[in-house]
Amino acid sequence: MPKKNIENKILATNKKAFHDYHIIEQYEAGVVLSGYEVKSARLHNLSLVDSAVRFAGSEAFMENVYIAPYTQISTHVTDYESKRKRKLLLHKDEIIKLSSKSREKGLTVIPLEIYVSKYGKIKVSIGLAKGKTTYDKKEVLKKKDITRELQREGF
Repeated sequence: MPKKNIENKILATNKKAFHDYHIIEQYEAGVVLSGYEVKSARLHNLSLVDSAVRFAGSEAFMENVYIAPYTQISTHVTDYESKRKRKLLLHKDEIIKLSSKSREKGLTVIPLEIYVSKYGKIKVSIGLAKGKTTYDKKEVLKKKDITRELQREGF
């Protein structure tokens, strides 16, 4: 029997989040998806651009995540919304902690990546983030340019 890959398979990454925010803490959450959304996500037909996590009562929801309609979906499913709110599965104490921290000025909770866990479940990595200033963004780009130049020269 072939050995299963125990690594997480990344389906989508929010690259803009790492550019625009300092990630303070990261959490892993499950996500409630319907069957055809899972099939579409496994085909990498999703995007995390401009997505966010919102809290309502004692629940967390991922908003504005685009999951394309599955191409072989049944014809009786006509009310598919590609950017609907999707419930996140977190422990209650994590929801309370993230909800209270997101109310602080300058902090927000954003999805960082969606992946398939080693057990075959689709998970979301969310992060507590603080916005970067334009100065911080320019400093990061300068550091990347310097390291790239050093690598070209063989150091």
